[in-house]
Amino acid sequence: MKVLVTGVAGQLGHDVMNELAKRGYEGIGSDIKEVYSGISDGTAVETMPYVQMDITDRACVEKILRKTKPDVVVHCAAWTAVDLAEDEDKKPLVHAINADGTKYIADVCKELDCKMVYISTDYVFDGQGTEPWLPDCKDYKPLNVYGETKLAGELAVSETLEKYFIVRIAWVFGKNGKNFIKTMLNVGKTHELLTVVDDQIGTPTYTLDLATLLVDMIETEKYGYYHATNEGGYISWADFAKEIFRQAVEAGHSEYEKVTVKPVTTAQYGASKAKRPFNSRLDKSKLAENGFTPLPTWQDAVKRYLKEIEF
Repeated sequence: MKVLVTGVAGQLGHDVMNELAKRGYEGIGSDIKEVYSGISDGTAVETMPYVQMDITDRACVEKILRKTKPDVVVHCAAWTAVDLAEDEDKKPLVHAINADGTKYIADVCKELDCKMVYISTDYVFDGQGTEPWLPDCKDYKPLNVYGETKLAGELAVSETLEKYFIVRIAWVFGKNGKNFIKTMLNVGKTHELLTVVDDQIGTPTYTLDLATLLVDMIETEKYGYYHATNEGGYISWADFAKEIFRQAVEAGHSEYEKVTVKPVTTAQYGASKAKRPFNSRLDKSKLAENGFTPLPTWQDAVKRYLKEIEF
């Protein structure tokens, strides 16, 4: 199986490439830079085949995909800076990446009759209420530009293809990039009191675990919409922060013993440019129903992740 992975300079693309290598599949990485520009960690992704591809350039997408002729495209590339996406001067680019680029890829996947995996987000919903969102729910109501453009990407895939997996995730962390855990550990070095919101509820997603699931998926023809975050229960960002520091101390980093996490409401925390969903609970039961192994608990994922990174 030959698999083209977009966005290999990011957290998820990096891990998907390594998972493909582990299973002996032919993985081809792509991103906007001329050469692989992700973390140098001595893993397979650094030496695997790589092609430069600007997904906002339709001709470029057509040329690369027709040349590589993949059996599957795992589309991890996206604009993910949620607040920056609200800037007027950024909006056209965000749309070009998340919506148009996804459509260009889907069009060529249809032409080549290959499978496509599209990574999406709970931000396609309005984040109200307390019930977990079901993967096949069509009650879309994104609150911000990021959510709107990711939804446009979803629709481009589902309306163009039959052989697709649309996988919604939330609260992502991985080795190759910025994320909440790294931010907390950095800020915790210089601050003893951290205010973190406690009225936005969801579950984290470790890209290493997600990559395993995605490769499991492309080995099947169980197409459709899925939700995939780690198991372990729904939590607030404040709960997440507390567990990060607890585990960091347990791992021997006593400098974090002095850190106190103060829970606050989103309103108390202050306005961010983009509206955030309060309810990011995703119902993942469809995974097990279709024979896929659910991700390990997020608590276990944090423990393994802290061993992987330097802090």
